[in-house]
Amino acid sequence: MNSASAHSGSSDFMTLPLQTDEHVVALRKLVREQSITIKLTLVDQTKFVTAASELARNTLKYGGGGNVSFSLLSNGGRQGLCLVFEDKGPGIVDIAQALTDGFTSGTGLGLGLGGAKRLVDEFAIESEPGRGTVVKIVKWKK
Repeated sequence: MNSASAHSGSSDFMTLPLQTDEHVVALRKLVREQSITIKLTLVDQTKFVTAASELARNTLKYGGGGNVSFSLLSNGGRQGLCLVFEDKGPGIVDIAQALTDGFTSGTGLGLGLGGAKRLVDEFAIESEPGRGTVVKIVKWKK
C-alpha cells in the first residue's frame, strides 16, 4: 500500500497521530474548522466530520492506532478536503463484506465503513491482511 499517491493534486498536507480518543477529538475539530474555511454547507460539514470520526475510531479500535493525513484540494475552481487514514493493524480480509451494513468484526453496529462511504464524495480503501488498512475520503464544496 502506498499512501503517498493519495496526496497527488493536493496542496500541503499535515499528518496527525491517531493513538488516543483525544486525537479523535482534535481531528474532529480540525475537520470542522477546515470545512468552515472552504465554506462547505452545514450539512456537508456534518457529513464530513461524522465520516472522519467514524474512520478515526475504526483506526483506533480495529487498527490499533495509526495516523491521518489531511489536505486541502483544489481542482480548477473547486475546493475540497481530503483525509487519508492509515494503520498497520490486522487488515480487512473481505472489504466488500466490511462495507456491508450490519457487518462488524467487533461489538459495534457495523455502520462505520459503509456509513462513512455514503457521507463523502470519494471513498477508496486498500487493505491487506497482516499489513494494515488505508482509507481515503474526499468532500468537495458544491
